[in-house]
Amino acid sequence: MKKIKNENQILIMLAFFSISVGLWGNFRQLWLQDNNFAITNISNILSIGTFISVIIIGLIGKYVKLDRLKNTLVIVLLVKLVNMFWLYFLNRTSSVELIRLSIIIDIVTEYIIITSIYPLITTIVKTVTIYSKRRLTEYLFRDIGILFGGVFIGKSIAGLFVNYNACLLIANIFLLFSLLVLLNIKVTNSANIDEYKEISSKYIFKDKLLILYLIYTLIGTIAMSTALGLKMLTLTNYFQFSDSVATNYLLIIGLLAHVLGIIALKYLTPKNDYLTVTIKFGIRFLGYVIAFISNNMMITLIAITWSIFISTAYENICDAVYINRLENKYQLSFSNICHIIRFLGEAIGVFLCGIMYEIGLRYMFGLSALFMIFQISIAYYMIYLRKRESKY
Repeated sequence: MKKIKNENQILIMLAFFSISVGLWGNFRQLWLQDNNFAITNISNILSIGTFISVIIIGLIGKYVKLDRLKNTLVIVLLVKLVNMFWLYFLNRTSSVELIRLSIIIDIVTEYIIITSIYPLITTIVKTVTIYSKRRLTEYLFRDIGILFGGVFIGKSIAGLFVNYNACLLIANIFLLFSLLVLLNIKVTNSANIDEYKEISSKYIFKDKLLILYLIYTLIGTIAMSTALGLKMLTLTNYFQFSDSVATNYLLIIGLLAHVLGIIALKYLTPKNDYLTVTIKFGIRFLGYVIAFISNNMMITLIAITWSIFISTAYENICDAVYINRLENKYQLSFSNICHIIRFLGEAIGVFLCGIMYEIGLRYMFGLSALFMIFQISIAYYMIYLRKRESKY
């Protein structure tokens, strides 16, 4: 019973944290703009924060043992809590460098927690369903946080006017709940800790497909972040959406995409792997190219909508076969490596997005399309190698 209780507690902790991320993370870019940061400055801050996250997550993975991971997370959550509280009071001040530093700390602590949740879960329980429960909890409650922000932004609740800074404060309250739950969790299942195996770089480099998969992941994340790394700013500034409309627009697309993903997994996944890749990436690539050539706002909005929709729906369908090449004992470690690769790609993509944003919206999609040429080519080549491998 104790194991089940701890499992439920960590999912509750994740639920509170995800609400906080959805509520604040969705408005972080707009909060910075509201504090008179230029778009390129915003993209640089986000990029630097993400890049530093990559380094620190790598160090944690190398030097922090699983039996000490809970204590590490407590410290990180506490730092994030104090930092967000401090950030609340920095709003509308002239402390530009302090705001910049505080936002970077906010991003770094957020990404450390996100990548550490599942390894922490494995110290308590290892079941076939726990990974799915973790993903469902994270996405569902993040969307609840986004929904709350979208519904109440610009309105008054119990005398409190809900602006970006109010969302920051409310998000910090949920973060406090998350910390309190984490403090109550007891990590006692040493057997699960012993089962965890670090993956050797030699193991990866022996498998050509795994190397290609990591390159494919990096380029794909760069492509996605170059086009959509500043999507809230894009929707509110270029398309003149209100904060609430932009938030609800992204939320609805995301929810519909998750529903489609469930259906696609069961009914709409082609048996031909090349066709699956074409559906996921090819149509998005054409949308980006048309958006770049036409320079039409409506076509660009359709390209953004389709990109978020289809990429979310087919998120794991193209990737699972490569991760499943690994033995179970290595999959957790490799999953963390993939997280680091994605964060690195996001750092590069957001930086490029900020540069292209200032030049013109069409160039965000034009540059993203160039990266997608390489991504699609690698995806096709990996399928070719797999099929050739299966013949022997």
